[in-house]
Amino acid sequence: MGGTISELRKLSFRRAPSVNSVQEIAVEQDPSEIIVEAEFPTDGESVDLTCNGSSSHSPWTTKWYFEEEVLRKAPKSTLRVRESGDYRCQADDLPVSEPVHLEFSAAPLILQGPPYVFEGDSVLLRCRTQAKTELNTVAFFKNDERLMLPNNSSDLHIDGADLVHNGHYHCSGSTHTCCTASSNRVNIQVRMLFPRPELSSSSSEPMEGSPVTLTCQTQLPPERSHVQLQFCFFRDGQVLGSGWSSSPELRIPALGTEDSGSYWCQAKRVNSHVLKESWKISIPVRGPVFEGKKLTLICSVDRLPGPITFSWYKVKLGKETKIHTSSEAEFKISMVKDSDAGDYYCKVNSSHKSFTSRLVTIKPRKAAVSRPVLTLSPANNRVREGTRVTLHCEVQRGSPPILYKFYHESVSLGRSSTPSTGRASLGISLTTKHSGNYYCTADNGFGPQRSEAVSLSVVTAVSRPVLTLSPANNWLLEGTWLTLHCEAQRGSPPILYKFYHESVSLGSSSTPSTGRASSGISLTTKHSGNYYCTADNGFGPQRSEAVRLSVLVPVSRPVLTLRDPSVQPVVGDVMELHCEALRGSLPITYTFYHEDVNLGSRNAHSTGGVSLSLSVTPEHSGNYFCEASNSAQTQRSDTMTLTVKIPVSRPVLTLRDPSVQPVVGDVMELHCEALRGSLPITYTFYHEDVTLGSREAHYRRGASLSLSVTPEHSGNYFCEASNSAQTQRSDTMTLTVKIPVSRPVLTLRAPRAQPVVGDVMELHCEALSGSPPILYKFYHEDVTLGSTVAPSGGGASFNLSLMEKHSGNYSCEAENDLRFQHSELVTVIVTVPVSRPVLTLRAPRAQAVVGDLVELHCEALRGSPPILYQFYLEDVTLGNSSAPSEGGASFNLSLTAEHSGNYSCEADNGLGAQRSEAVALFIPGLTESQSGPVAPGVTGGLLGMVVLAAGALLFYHWLSRKAGGRTASDPSRRSSDSNPQDPTYHNVPEWIELQPVYMNVNSRGEDVVYSQVSCLQKESRNSAASAHSLSHQTDSSVIYAKVKKAHTPASGPHQLASPAPHR
Repeated sequence: MGGTISELRKLSFRRAPSVNSVQEIAVEQDPSEIIVEAEFPTDGESVDLTCNGSSSHSPWTTKWYFEEEVLRKAPKSTLRVRESGDYRCQADDLPVSEPVHLEFSAAPLILQGPPYVFEGDSVLLRCRTQAKTELNTVAFFKNDERLMLPNNSSDLHIDGADLVHNGHYHCSGSTHTCCTASSNRVNIQVRMLFPRPELSSSSSEPMEGSPVTLTCQTQLPPERSHVQLQFCFFRDGQVLGSGWSSSPELRIPALGTEDSGSYWCQAKRVNSHVLKESWKISIPVRGPVFEGKKLTLICSVDRLPGPITFSWYKVKLGKETKIHTSSEAEFKISMVKDSDAGDYYCKVNSSHKSFTSRLVTIKPRKAAVSRPVLTLSPANNRVREGTRVTLHCEVQRGSPPILYKFYHESVSLGRSSTPSTGRASLGISLTTKHSGNYYCTADNGFGPQRSEAVSLSVVTAVSRPVLTLSPANNWLLEGTWLTLHCEAQRGSPPILYKFYHESVSLGSSSTPSTGRASSGISLTTKHSGNYYCTADNGFGPQRSEAVRLSVLVPVSRPVLTLRDPSVQPVVGDVMELHCEALRGSLPITYTFYHEDVNLGSRNAHSTGGVSLSLSVTPEHSGNYFCEASNSAQTQRSDTMTLTVKIPVSRPVLTLRDPSVQPVVGDVMELHCEALRGSLPITYTFYHEDVTLGSREAHYRRGASLSLSVTPEHSGNYFCEASNSAQTQRSDTMTLTVKIPVSRPVLTLRAPRAQPVVGDVMELHCEALSGSPPILYKFYHEDVTLGSTVAPSGGGASFNLSLMEKHSGNYSCEAENDLRFQHSELVTVIVTVPVSRPVLTLRAPRAQAVVGDLVELHCEALRGSPPILYQFYLEDVTLGNSSAPSEGGASFNLSLTAEHSGNYSCEADNGLGAQRSEAVALFIPGLTESQSGPVAPGVTGGLLGMVVLAAGALLFYHWLSRKAGGRTASDPSRRSSDSNPQDPTYHNVPEWIELQPVYMNVNSRGEDVVYSQVSCLQKESRNSAASAHSLSHQTDSSVIYAKVKKAHTPASGPHQLASPAPHR
């Protein structure tokens, strides 16, 4: 059969164990251990180290080591240190602890953590700064990935450490005074708290009835020797003993063969998720094998890699037979027979090895039957008559065949034999005589065994009950005492009777023997209706037929009310009288009366009373009452007095004072009157739907309302008359209040802010109040300009084309048939656009030369001041001056050679600029490059000519003054009277016309060109005398001169363009 090796350990039987006690075992002491507050304290801090021993008390003496040298020996178990390095301790005579390294850091930010972490530990990582420094924001990182935390705490808590928490941790934070800093790294490596437990048994193959002790063995590290563990033991998935316990041992006092099976244990840390399970072991329990029982053979092998095939063999009389092959480790014989006797073994085959177990001998024994158990189907101690009941008798143990017998009160009912294990049955159809005790017996040759007795009651179901009333009447008066009787003629007691009124339970009564049950009630109106009862003895209730009862109530005194209208009736209304008795059995007859005259009757077959409708006339005023009657009695209501209301007629609104059209300031009286209607009548006056006031009239004269008339009182008026019956509205009356015209307002509307000659100005006159039509008149300096009528109110306008004479005061007048009013004066200044100005040049001599001071005078003869004058030389601005009044403006210019050219001026008073005609001025002279006698000669000649011209002009002015020439009021002279000696150029008299004479000097074409303009006197056609006075002036005067540089060489003389003559 092959050898037996240790891997194939046992062939066993199984059955469930029983557990009676638990035995505790001792725990060995652990070495010393250092408990440290923090692994990375900050510089300047102190840290307390605590040395723990294995005993429950503090150590008697503690020896401390620093850097492998003895530091101190003291009775205390705590040491306070401030220096970085490795520390060890030794408590009493225990082994020296593992070293603990402390690092006191001066870094700005430190992450403090425990030196070691075990499974299930609660870990605290603390982000710390130096003393007196507060962190603003804190962030924690694991393996350089930020951890999302719910708050900004400087502590990181890890509850129930596990392998998933392994990693490198650090923190970062910022302070209020500085920047962000990062801490040191703390490496968290979660250590195993304890290894997988191992389950061991005090006996590998215990005998049936012997005790066994199971031990769940594991080991805590010295650093966690104080941790509490709990243990739990299992067999085939079932918890053994009392469940979790602090003891690692479980004692089973006596095993049976059914205790064979697979056992394992679990160990866990208290209040933690750390839980570990042992490997499973098989424990077979040896014991006798009985015929007819179930047998399980287990082939147990330890840690053999699969797949595995199990083969079972039987050896009997030297013959070996292979009986079963499977991948399962169990072989089951459902019922052991004598033929199953023999030797058995199993063989395990894998891809690598093959193992064979030792032989197990099976010798089945015959067993006496156990005490049988009798059961009934259906399983009920009370069974209804006619039901078929099956009796089952069964033993839990005993070798077949077994003979079963059934008994009723010691009378045999029958027998049955079973060739194998199982139960026997017997069925009977029940009658009432089958009530009593039943039992059975079982016998397999070792003596009969009797079951316990089972009691059975055969019950007869109740018949349909009958309900009767006492007194026996279908109608009774309210307050009568009524007794209900319910009785079933047949049925096994006890019987439960229940009474109902319209499906509402009134009560119940149980009778232990045959007979009837009763229930009494005092009748009220709500007790009318159908009554019935039920009878039940456990097989379903039976219901009686219903009995109807009417509870009669005498009618109560009725109440008469006026339902419609709910207030005083009005002629034309449909009046509804309602009569109702709050109590009384139906039907009730209601009769209505007016002054003892019968108005009609109504029958009410339901609660709520009845009504009678009447079309109201004035004759319906008076006394009313009603009567209610049923089969018990008649009752009369109280009397109700009604007064019929007459609706008010449509009122008439009149104006009593004044009788003609009202004027503002009058006292106006409005009168409203309705010719018909019940008093009192309320009159309300309205103006454009706005209430003016109300008056209550207790007599038939209407009501009046007085108003002090204002302009707002024009419009529509009406009044309303109202009494308790209705409200009526009068026709609308329209009143127009005459309003004296108010003082008008004159408004001038012009196309611009400052009116100008030629503009069309609109004069608008408007009185803000006043009854139309209104006559408007317009005035200028008290002179009437025109008038117009506004037929529907508002204002009126008058258009005026402005001339210079229209400056002055304006006003208007408004008039209606009540008064006239004059507006305030409005002053208008008509602005005159400036005329074309005249430019006059005034020089100290007849021929201006370089260095002379020339006055340019510009004057516009017409135009409203102020006037802005601007002076130009060849369109280049020389300057400007403002004249606030008449007289023009001047500009002084010191002549240079460049000032020859055309001069002009411009006048502007805001209504458009006007430009003068150009005046040419030439300044004679020599170029800088010319030398020799020619230049002095020319200069001398020119000077001579200038002297002659100046003399001629002086003589001319003298003649003019002597002849009574222009006075000082002449506008053309006004600006130059201050200096009569200076020559003045302006518009000369009509009888003199200056003829320009042009002469070029320096014909060689050098750079400087001198142009000379001479003015010759020419006789006017209108004045011979003046011509005679000037006939001696044969020499011309030079009045314009200009110096100009030539830009290009010239082969001949340069001639300037002739300027326009100055008129």
